[in-house]
Amino acid sequence: MAQNPRFGVRKLMMTILKKIGRLFQIKTRFEAWLVIYAIALGAVERGQHYVALYPGVGGWLLALACTGVVFVAGAKLLDSVRPPQPTLVGGPYRAPVQRRPFSGRDRRIRMSDVRDFGTKISSGRD
Repeated sequence: MAQNPRFGVRKLMMTILKKIGRLFQIKTRFEAWLVIYAIALGAVERGQHYVALYPGVGGWLLALACTGVVFVAGAKLLDSVRPPQPTLVGGPYRAPVQRRPFSGRDRRIRMSDVRDFGTKISSGRD
């Protein structure tokens, strides 16, 4: 089987690209806040251009839309770096091994089922 002389170069390039790619991952909330700040600066700058380019209500609405995007993107960023909450909180106690027997639902007893023992629930005709 012939070896590919480029395989070593390709593997090295993939390793380098993975290491460079890890630099652009947002890992902490502080980094997320910095990215949100940068997005907000860009949004305000773009909003100013919209107000200058489209005078009146249209420019203000476009500027408002630019700044509104910052809230949506910021919420997504902050939610992505927050560690997930545990679904079940384990304590020092142990769950009971044997559960209580199921006693049934609380339901009305029909008059024909009770017979001679009297009614447990009034029939509603007092």
